[in-house]
Amino acid sequence: HCSFEFDLCGWKQDENDYFNWNLRTSSTAKLGTGPATDHTLQEPSGHYIFIKSSFFQLPGQKARISSPVLSRRNKNCKVCEGVIIFYYHMYGAHIGSLIIYQRTTLKHEKILLNLTGNQGNFWQRKALTLSGDGDEDFQVVFEGIAGKGPKDGIALDDLTFSREC
Repeated sequence: HCSFEFDLCGWKQDENDYFNWNLRTSSTAKLGTGPATDHTLQEPSGHYIFIKSSFFQLPGQKARISSPVLSRRNKNCKVCEGVIIFYYHMYGAHIGSLIIYQRTTLKHEKILLNLTGNQGNFWQRKALTLSGDGDEDFQVVFEGIAGKGPKDGIALDDLTFSREC
């Protein structure tokens, strides 16, 4: 489980993208960008990770962050498919996209979810099934794609893997 209250909990920024997911609080955000509170503490001092469109990024540029490697060698993970549960906030007239992948150690990527456009000015919960591809270890990758609006952003909080994996 990662609430982002202290750090990135072993999640790593990809090196082959254009910009990074940033750890931040609503109390440090400029008015009109991102959620009013984090999801965990439900207050402005709580932390989450965030990308926003700005003049530094061109529409379509990507920020990617990946989970620690999860092992398929755990027999429970093979029997019960694992699940990732997370909360997202995507608000703005010209918001980009959020794509979630399951990536094997051999770098094969399968899209688990693709969200584009304004999803509302509130935190939403999503649970995704992590499918079994033999014994190959894997990661989950969150990819945020910049939109056209300077105040539009995508936030993530409370990323949790089921106990099976």
